[in-house]
Amino acid sequence: MTRKQLIATLALFALPTMAFAHPGHGQGLLAGASHPLSGLDHLLAMVAIGLWAAQQEGRGRWALPCTFLVAMLAGGGLGFAGVELPGLESGIAASVLALGLAVALAVRPPLSLAMVATAGFALCHGMAHGLELPAMSSAWAYAAGFIGVTAALHATGYAVVRWLPHAAAPLVRLAGAAAAIAGGYLLAA
Repeated sequence: MTRKQLIATLALFALPTMAFAHPGHGQGLLAGASHPLSGLDHLLAMVAIGLWAAQQEGRGRWALPCTFLVAMLAGGGLGFAGVELPGLESGIAASVLALGLAVALAVRPPLSLAMVATAGFALCHGMAHGLELPAMSSAWAYAAGFIGVTAALHATGYAVVRWLPHAAAPLVRLAGAAAAIAGGYLLAA
């Protein structure tokens, strides 16, 4: 086994402990800001949106991240109200798988279809964030935290694609494939 294969294998074994975000990250703005960073599922999906948006043309470059943010905020509101979809964690894992595949294959579907899929994924992520609002926290501050960090993660993914030389496109696709594999693992776990 090569060194790279060993590191990849060890990383896959570490996934179950890092896979899902959990509450208990402080209160208000700090809690909201830490939530997208504390679970591999959220982190991968949010960076993947930025990567995928940068692979699009025209309006898709800004429409996908904006759609994600608006739908995630709506999902957060539902979560604050105690609404929970059955299979929520599976929906989040499926979003990691689907977004990873979209990046890996550099898929460019019709913008309306991409926005509907993005909104569905974001609704699940937002609902999970909202359901984990810490006691005694301001929902507004918490939402501002998770929206701000999510926007930064989208921007990071977007910047990686836009600033890398065109010859690095296979690396971006490889990152998408890695996210898809992680999403498949999360679905199976």
